[in-house]
Amino acid sequence: MKVSMRRSERESSPAGESAVDYDHDAVVLIDPQKSRWERSWPTIACGAGLFSDGYLNGVIGQVNTILKQLYGTAYTNSPAQSNVTAITFAGTVIGQLFFGYVSDHYSRKWALMASTILLIIFAALSAGSYGAGGSLGGMLAALTAWRFLLGIGIGGEYPAGSVACAESTGELKSGHRNRWFIMFTNVQIDAGTILSSLTPMILVLICTEDHLRLVWRLSLGLGVIPPLSLLYLRAKLDEPEEFKKESMKNTSTPWSLVLRFYWLRLSVVSLIWFVYDFSAYSFSIYSTQWISIILGDDTSLWKSFGWGTLVNAFYLPGAIAGAFISDWIGPRRALYTFVFLQGCVGFLMAGLYGVLDKPANIAGFVVIYGIFLSLGEAGPGDNIGLVASKTSATAIRGQYYAIAAASGKLGAFIGTYVFPIIQKNAPGGAESTRGGQDPFFVSSSLCLFSAALAYFMLPHIGQDTITTEDIKFREYLEEKGWDTRQMGSKEYQTGSSSSVDVMRNKKAVEPEQHV
Repeated sequence: MKVSMRRSERESSPAGESAVDYDHDAVVLIDPQKSRWERSWPTIACGAGLFSDGYLNGVIGQVNTILKQLYGTAYTNSPAQSNVTAITFAGTVIGQLFFGYVSDHYSRKWALMASTILLIIFAALSAGSYGAGGSLGGMLAALTAWRFLLGIGIGGEYPAGSVACAESTGELKSGHRNRWFIMFTNVQIDAGTILSSLTPMILVLICTEDHLRLVWRLSLGLGVIPPLSLLYLRAKLDEPEEFKKESMKNTSTPWSLVLRFYWLRLSVVSLIWFVYDFSAYSFSIYSTQWISIILGDDTSLWKSFGWGTLVNAFYLPGAIAGAFISDWIGPRRALYTFVFLQGCVGFLMAGLYGVLDKPANIAGFVVIYGIFLSLGEAGPGDNIGLVASKTSATAIRGQYYAIAAASGKLGAFIGTYVFPIIQKNAPGGAESTRGGQDPFFVSSSLCLFSAALAYFMLPHIGQDTITTEDIKFREYLEEKGWDTRQMGSKEYQTGSSSSVDVMRNKKAVEPEQHV
């Protein structure tokens, strides 16, 4: 229930400021009668679908290792080895851009539902990939095609799910909003990544290495469960109140004004995301191979996957701690602090690689590598999506977020191709000490570059940035002569006038909500 305050009704602000007169169309977006669960579950339902991104992108690393063991040079000497691991990112970029447009111009909810259904269908089809006449080439071509289409579904989770998740946190307690967003976006990705290596390990133990064809198909097929479990909750979602009030779905977007207002900020956010995903996804996919090289050819597959699971487990402490730190010191400061520290640890890792790449020192490799990953999660992993979702106005947030996230996936896509090239061209080849060092040198340098960008170029991001950003954007549009009465759903357009002052008054008197 929305509570509308009329002109005659007066309240005091929480800070004890003088009473403010409400205009007739001022609307308090938070329903004080909602329970804690009613205020929280939209955030969970919108964001938790990114678990599928973590699982379905991560598990292909283990599947890639299994396919190499099953088919040998017939697989490793074919383009399929790179295509199977990287093609999902290409689909994800297309999905992000397409669903970014749909979520802004049509519906957050139905963009989210469409992406969920795509995930269910193509995760299942990937598990059932088959070539005509049982040919290996046909099977790999089918797997590549289904993984591409799966990527489109994954892409929809970003502009539709994450953006709606950020907007839904407006109903939660100020001072806790960043952690809720992070817990149901990046932490979900990391939890999916951990399960993506744990699941194949368990399946290898159950099925043994004599039935690896069953293992890789089951590993992919189980990716159907996460989106399927969210389908009911998402069907019950309503459009976020911010979207109802601030969208441009019923008018033409003034792109020339939008670009003049946001081009620099969007470029910085996109570049940071590109650099982060270039390293993060590539390290995630190839970590199992590095561990296999260190352990040697005689190590059983489940042990290799087990060490990979332990490496991935280091994502979570950084992500969870970073969720709280983001509320305490702000997303911008958390981002540049932790990505700088990650770069320092990366250089340390590169310097010590000649010692760590021995089977006897595998534990040391995992711990230092895990710290490197954990710092990345506490910094850009947690905060880049938060920055992208809060540094633009609601009217174009889906497309703004989609462009930034697509830049990240483009970085991931390029990274998965570039990392093997870096290793192969290293003195001594991919399995040499330099083959392991060089990716860390490259990644660490990029970390320091990202820290500088965040420190000098990103704006401050507070708990109420979504609301204040909408106010600033409306002010700018009105200064340029654009009629803001066209914004919002038909319900909000009826009888509306310039709403900048109304929004300021509503923000000043809105009661504090606790979760």
